Amino acid sequence: MLYELIAIVRPGSLNEVREIARNAGAQVIRSGGVVRGFTNWGAFRLPRVTTKHQARYSEGHHFIMRFDASGTVQSNVRRTLGLDPRMINFSVVKLGDKLEEIKNVEGKVGWNNIRQISDTI
Repeated sequence: MLYELIAIVRPGSLNEVREIARNAGAQVIRSGGVVRGFTNWGAFRLPRVTTKHQARYSEGHHFIMRFDASGTVQSNVRRTLGLDPRMINFSVVKLGDKLEEIKNVEGKVGWNNIRQISDTI
């Protein structure tokens, strides 16, 4: 199954972000999965101030990892990220499980600068 991890790490050192991304990717690979790619979106403001581990954050460093793995591996990645105090927030989204659905999905995720019609209403 193809998953997309969207993670927000506390702002500061880029080495922390690399370490978290590397650990998540290594966990997928050790369990027999495949990492399709990482995308670093950088640090920018959060939609609202978030409190995590008794600290308030208004900015976070975002990165995305796309990976193929079983549901058990995805659960293990979620558990590991949930225990890391450097994480502000994260989400794992299932993009598909059939070959026809996921065969053309790239590893990189570009930023969408195009506004939708519903955004202007």
